[in-house]
Amino acid sequence: MKPHLIIIALFFSLICQAQSKFYVRGYVMDESKRAIDLANISEKGTTNGCSSNENGFYELALTPADSFTIVFSCIGYESIERTFKSSGQSVNINVILPTTSTQIGDVEVRAHRRQTSTMQTIDTDKFRLMPDASGGNIESLLVTFAGVSSTNELSSQYSVRGGNYDENSVYVNGIEVYRPLLVRSGQQEGLSFINPDMVNSVEFSAGGFDSKFGDKMSSVLNITYKKPKKFEAATSVSLLGASAYVGSAGKKFTQMHGMRYKTSAYLLGSLDTKGEYSPWFIDYQTYLTYRFNPKWEITFLGNISQNTYRFIPKERETSFGTLQMSRNFKVYFDGMENDIFRTFFGAFTTNYKPSKNVDLSFMLSAFNTNEQETYDITGQYWLADLDLSSADKTDKAKTTLGVGTYHEHARNRLSATVANFSHMGEFRYQNNTLQWGVGAQEEIIFDRIQEWEFRDSAGYSMPYNPNRVELIYNLTSHIDMYSTRLTAYVQDVYKLRREHGLWSFTGGLRANWWSYNKEFLISPRGTVTYFPKWKQDFNFRFAAGLYYQTPFYKEILRPVTDINGNTTMVPNAAIKAQRSLHLVLGADYFFRLWNRPFKLTAEAYYKPADHIISYYVDNVRIRYAGENNAKAYTTGIDLKLFGEFVPGTDSWISFSWMKSKEDVLDDSYEVYSNKGNHLGTVYPKWISRPNEQRYSVSIFFQDYFPNHPEYKVHLKFIWADGLPFGPPRSERYQAVLRTKPYRRVDIGASRGFMQGREKFMSKQDVVKSFWINLEFFNLLNIKNVNSYYWVTDIYNQQFAVPNYLTGFMVNLRVTVDF
Repeated sequence: MKPHLIIIALFFSLICQAQSKFYVRGYVMDESKRAIDLANISEKGTTNGCSSNENGFYELALTPADSFTIVFSCIGYESIERTFKSSGQSVNINVILPTTSTQIGDVEVRAHRRQTSTMQTIDTDKFRLMPDASGGNIESLLVTFAGVSSTNELSSQYSVRGGNYDENSVYVNGIEVYRPLLVRSGQQEGLSFINPDMVNSVEFSAGGFDSKFGDKMSSVLNITYKKPKKFEAATSVSLLGASAYVGSAGKKFTQMHGMRYKTSAYLLGSLDTKGEYSPWFIDYQTYLTYRFNPKWEITFLGNISQNTYRFIPKERETSFGTLQMSRNFKVYFDGMENDIFRTFFGAFTTNYKPSKNVDLSFMLSAFNTNEQETYDITGQYWLADLDLSSADKTDKAKTTLGVGTYHEHARNRLSATVANFSHMGEFRYQNNTLQWGVGAQEEIIFDRIQEWEFRDSAGYSMPYNPNRVELIYNLTSHIDMYSTRLTAYVQDVYKLRREHGLWSFTGGLRANWWSYNKEFLISPRGTVTYFPKWKQDFNFRFAAGLYYQTPFYKEILRPVTDINGNTTMVPNAAIKAQRSLHLVLGADYFFRLWNRPFKLTAEAYYKPADHIISYYVDNVRIRYAGENNAKAYTTGIDLKLFGEFVPGTDSWISFSWMKSKEDVLDDSYEVYSNKGNHLGTVYPKWISRPNEQRYSVSIFFQDYFPNHPEYKVHLKFIWADGLPFGPPRSERYQAVLRTKPYRRVDIGASRGFMQGREKFMSKQDVVKSFWINLEFFNLLNIKNVNSYYWVTDIYNQQFAVPNYLTGFMVNLRVTVDF
């Protein structure tokens, strides 16, 4: 046969074979009609198979036969088989996979789902009964995760893998939310923006996240609020505050309303500084949705909050040091502090679904904060040695080290408005999911700062000058700032199945331009995940990307000091975005122990960075250098063991090891001998970054009484390395000291009353359940240090007096669900 005839014959045979194939396609969903990603769909008895995409859609090619059996399976769900006779035509089969579960009384055991990116899902049900000294923040559960740390139970702020608090993005329904800017202590903080009663899902990534998530260097917390399916309500009351929530749903309209009130006066009563604490926080949130038809929907998310902190200090007494060198610091105060932080937020979103494979969203949002910080406080202090061996228990003072007076003054005002318009879209085609977004943001900031501190030691003002009286510290600013920010991103998720396993590829680009410094940035990012078929108990992932920390406002302020010692904050228009490369290698191992499911997760990371803006941390306030004056790197490993240590309850143990260093460029100091001879110049090179927490161990543990799951116990344990610190307003290389390790145990005991289990509950149908929680904060009464107050004598010798955090406290909380 001639060659061209052979080719034609082969061509027609391929056409006939292609025409003889037909397809089985459809959707795989769970019992809540939500799409199941990465479900396995295979022809029984063959190697022919495929997997569902993020929307649960699958398409399996088959060769005609008399009948077929299709197997649907996924980790965490029961497998289902569907058998049908072949007609030679394509068919649609939609299936619902029941969740794999085993009943232990009223306790449910579930298997773990697979992770296709660096994003991990947080089950918010575990949050409700967890002991939380901050008064009800989702972040309090987040700090038990590997790579996440917080050394202040009064604050909802957290550090991730060596980054500072400003390096974490928080999204609610795809919209980035902001915190107040003037807050400098945990005592001033209210609750975080996120209302736990309104949350549907929580996702978190400690690094290597996708292009669609903003311009921050450390982490992403992605929150999605729920849409009620029926009437629901809840309320909670405790010694730390109260909350109320109500939601309802109609055929087209859903609504949620939540209100929270917090007061930390009871908790602050355990601090060394005694006085009249009057802090209170209140906020109202609403989320409304209206669906015109299956294609069009509009939503509104609104928030109003006010945080008021009023404090009249009376006295303070702090003992610190060691048995060999124990000291006592005593202060009598006069004056008061009065701060107000008021924020408004609103976001309108229009969702349009032109086809089943395309989703389009248009969002208009605005955020405004008005902040006032006012205080005038005078203190007279005594610093003395203590003689712990003295027989006289009433007076252990041996030697007075210093006596002095200080006066702190502030009249700070800040107003900031951020308005944003953005568009996001998604297109799904076969094994691809294409996502994109563009946005424009206008930022208006008015800042007025006037604060100073006068200090007198033994009759001399500090710093000592025989010719005039000087302030030890003063700071002013008068800034009006207008700027525009443009952003865009595009990314694609592609899934590929081969005989040896399943691959998931995510790649994208993010662009950013800021009118203030005229800087244009391109950020490429990518993630590869592999699910080997040879060992289905493992999956591996690798993420890499270039991440920029675009300056917002605090980063651009540069302190400029004149010859008289007056410091003014001046915006630096030449500042550039900080830049970091993320390299993250991770793996998950699924196994069963004691016939219960467990998952071991390990991630190793390396993050070199340049254009760093150095800073120091005082309590929760970050003071930046206002210029790109350093380079840095962070490397470490995070381990997390997650599973049912107790049947039917999820607990976990996290361990993190980290090394985070920075080199401030061109810094140096001179060394002299005791006789004044110059010995040379020292260049400090690599030093510890302010948030280098070299190790951290955390445990979240749940338990219940056998056969009585209504009695529960929740434990949160944290043991973390102390943070580097040095004298205030000193050079970075002088931060060679380190605080004591942060150690804390919180435990809560709960008793639940539920319909169907309690006789008296069956007589009514209004209350579904209520819980009584008894919480023990800082169970071991460990004195953790948050920051230091520095006392200087006339000889310029400095003493670091620790500012201790809260001690042992008991809280009672009652939660009711309707």
